[in-house]
Amino acid sequence: MIPSPLPPDFIPFNKPYLVGPELKYIAEAVALGKLSGNGIFTQRCQQFFEQVYGFRKALLTTSGTAALEMAALLLDLQPGDEVILPSFTFTSTANAFVLRGARIVFADSLPYHPNLDCSKVAKLITPRTRAIVPVHYAGVACDMAPLLHLAQKHNLCLVEDAAQAIESTYQGQALGSIGQLAAFSFHETKNIIAGEGGLLAINNPAFAERAEILWEKGTNRAAFFRGEVARYQWVDIGSSYLPSELIAAYLWGQLGALESIQQRRYQQWQRYYEALQPLARQGCFTLPFVPDYARHNAHIFYLLCTSLEERDALIRHLGQHRILAVSHYQPLHASPFYRARHDGRPLPHATAHAERLVRLPLYYELSLPEQQQVIAAVQSFYLGPCAR
Repeated sequence: MIPSPLPPDFIPFNKPYLVGPELKYIAEAVALGKLSGNGIFTQRCQQFFEQVYGFRKALLTTSGTAALEMAALLLDLQPGDEVILPSFTFTSTANAFVLRGARIVFADSLPYHPNLDCSKVAKLITPRTRAIVPVHYAGVACDMAPLLHLAQKHNLCLVEDAAQAIESTYQGQALGSIGQLAAFSFHETKNIIAGEGGLLAINNPAFAERAEILWEKGTNRAAFFRGEVARYQWVDIGSSYLPSELIAAYLWGQLGALESIQQRRYQQWQRYYEALQPLARQGCFTLPFVPDYARHNAHIFYLLCTSLEERDALIRHLGQHRILAVSHYQPLHASPFYRARHDGRPLPHATAHAERLVRLPLYYELSLPEQQQVIAAVQSFYLGPCAR
């Protein structure tokens, strides 16, 4: 069943957009007669990510989910191996490793931010642990230094789920360039988009050659086209992780406007923050926290309400004002699929964020009058409760 579109006078939560040259580049790809992937636009995008963010090797994928699945394949996980990741995340973070037979060990969030509490990770490591997967929620970096220390101490792979984190940094270093592997998403809800699309960043050279083989359906086809082998053959497992040139061409158009996209999103994020700060000081809700070590990318603007009931009432109130706001992840440790497999530890902060968080509209084409309408609606909801 196709979901009904919002009425035309509704402010959507998200809106896919064109910045200008995307359709021209798609037409160029068609004219070149190379649509199946790893053509000129794929290579341009990959070189951009390697040069701008310092990734050792970048491979475009069909989605951020596919990039995570490739990372899990590269780890050669065996049934019973353990992977530590936050409970407050999208299903793809966990699914990639569950598909390889791994047992997920969920970590709790920080009390003041949805990111995983890095100080609790050491106690979760066992002889079966193979990887730690931090998720940079809302494009705000996890504290990577202690995670790097643990990964080196216990010989673990650090895989960054940077799906939301393009253009974000940790201590001045681009997210996605810190772990041995990293996954990005270019889904239509992200800062730069390709409809569906993703990227696997490979920072450990030991993974580079095999990653390309997995990417090319288990063949050494890419090496063949570079003239490195006489013919390409089936040499490993793999799948169809390589996106079409149409996806790459659209993404290339977005990358050319990255600076202007980010500038606009920062302005929108800051406008929310400044306008809603007086209510936050009164204790109505908590505004997003950005630690000193992080530069965020204005991917998400959220409020942490004081309760589940208040969160739901705020979403209804905004809907009555023709504004679509949404909650976010349900904690995976309590999900119908995994709760029987979870070890029973309560994860109170992940649960609290799931119950209290509401995301406000934030997208490239959100106009100033529309954003002011959202701000006014939030303010009108809290004027009564905060005055009492």
